[in-house]
Amino acid sequence: MQKLWKLRIADLTTLALIIMTSLSLSVYGKAPERSAYFGDTHIHTLYSFDAFLGNVRTSPNDAYLYGKGHPIKHPSGISIRLSGPPLDFLMVSDHAKFLGILAAQIDPQAPHYGHPEASGLIPKSGENYWGTFMSQIKKWQTLEDEKAEFMGPEVWKYAWQKIIDAAEQHNDPGNFTTFIGYEYTPTPGSRHLHRNVMFKGSEVPDRPFSSGDSMNPEDLWNWLDALRAEGIDSIAIPHNMNQSDGLAFQTKTFNGGPITRAYAEQRMRNEPIAEISQQKGTSETHPLLSPNDEWANFQIVQYYLNRITNSEPISVFKGGYYRDALLTGLEMQEAQGFNPYKMGAIGASDTHLSAAPFEENEYFTSRVNTPTSRGSAYPDYKQPNKSWDNFNTPRGATHGTGGLAGVWSEENTRASLFDSMRRRETFATSGPRIRVRFFAGNDLPENIAESEDPVAIGYSKGVPMGGVLNGLSEAPQRFFIWASRDPNGGWLQRAQIIKGWVEGGESKEAVFDVVCSDGIKPDPNSHRCANNGATVNLADCSTTRDKGAVSLKATWTDPNFKSNQQTFYYARVLENPSCRWSTWDAIRLGIKPNPDLPMTHQERAWSSPIWYQP
Repeated sequence: MQKLWKLRIADLTTLALIIMTSLSLSVYGKAPERSAYFGDTHIHTLYSFDAFLGNVRTSPNDAYLYGKGHPIKHPSGISIRLSGPPLDFLMVSDHAKFLGILAAQIDPQAPHYGHPEASGLIPKSGENYWGTFMSQIKKWQTLEDEKAEFMGPEVWKYAWQKIIDAAEQHNDPGNFTTFIGYEYTPTPGSRHLHRNVMFKGSEVPDRPFSSGDSMNPEDLWNWLDALRAEGIDSIAIPHNMNQSDGLAFQTKTFNGGPITRAYAEQRMRNEPIAEISQQKGTSETHPLLSPNDEWANFQIVQYYLNRITNSEPISVFKGGYYRDALLTGLEMQEAQGFNPYKMGAIGASDTHLSAAPFEENEYFTSRVNTPTSRGSAYPDYKQPNKSWDNFNTPRGATHGTGGLAGVWSEENTRASLFDSMRRRETFATSGPRIRVRFFAGNDLPENIAESEDPVAIGYSKGVPMGGVLNGLSEAPQRFFIWASRDPNGGWLQRAQIIKGWVEGGESKEAVFDVVCSDGIKPDPNSHRCANNGATVNLADCSTTRDKGAVSLKATWTDPNFKSNQQTFYYARVLENPSCRWSTWDAIRLGIKPNPDLPMTHQERAWSSPIWYQP
């Protein structure tokens, strides 16, 4: 594979068109009904330098055991385990940058174990180096530039092979699928342009392409194209776009040049989906970008992750959120005839513990895992006459539990799940295992929601989430949405369709409630359902048991449809209100919840869009 580092790819457009055409035939013709599989594509272990600095010593093997439902150890010494069912699939995505350099120093079998140049970089027992994180990074960078022996290829090969071996060992087609992958982490000025790279099968490159090779994601795509030409398929999944300061989804290239059709095709070939919900904030949209969306203010993280003080809030939101990117893509499609942002959606966790706390009432954090460090309790909370006065809420308190990826696939195997991701038949959740079906088509029957097998009809007469509708008729398209609750989660309150379109060269958006619980009907003018009255008892986090739905199903036609407008539609499903993890903490401790944090929220799921193209 070394020759790929020198290979220049001039044009793979023809190959890409062949691949995408073959996929389209299977997706948009009559297809077998598919099942929903839930997993996580973003878990870090001791081979990631920042996880290691947080005293994490659990491995990819532990991560896969946790995903299968087994208990593993948290750095604090407690045992952590999923309360709900096991995951269906999982990918360990350790950082390619500095891969395994610290873990090698505690493994006697590793290359350069006990190397004298590395001794000052390894935390002593029980010590947490997170407070000096940036100074450590600068020191490592200097050593790497000086070609320090203990940071050489023998070390990253050792860690990469450990990651590969664990994935191969735990891959159990039909029961539990593992993917080989890693995280690519360019962070210019603490602004995240990170991607998780997922390989389709067991054939993988000799080593990951890292931000040390290039900080420009376009160079990553060139590398992935070169691998694909050699028969090694993969995708890259952008994440934490909310932390990019507007760099994630620009109207120019990363080097400042114009976006071309070739750029758009290469990006979509390599990045068909994006991670819109994870522990470090939701990247669906922002209240300043969607002021008419009452549910836009969900798990919004305001500060850069890699800057030390709270005095540097993120200042640019446009170009950093998923919905805005979809709108920008429509504008470019309208003006220039191509769309670089035709992306599906998934969720993930991005935890650095070999495990993720998807369940709100079982929350745990990395590193120091105490209620005070999490921001859910004030110091000396066990003492009388203490309160939240003068407490400085840490930035990490705004983090969520982490999301999940949902995939509609024929079977739980690498090839099938990967193909579903490539065709964008995916959805994201904020943690619960809410299932969302979403179809559209001019030929969908008006009574599809009441039919005996609406899914079969959806596949045979329409397109599923991730699909494209070609406007061959001026008649309005019909949409079918079907959401089912997580049996261990809350009841569903409403299902919505988010619409984005271009009018007069300018993008616009709207939110439509299309079906709501408890017999409530959407208002024809506001397109909103009245609140169903579900509440949360903040004394014990119990919720209203006679409100909400087990499933929501509806057929919808856009009342403002125009056949000449570039448009996208995606579904969003909201649960009834429930306690946030910080409120669960406070109730267990017998104190009032932190007034700086939301006490309740509404867990949710998002489908990938369906695009209408005139």
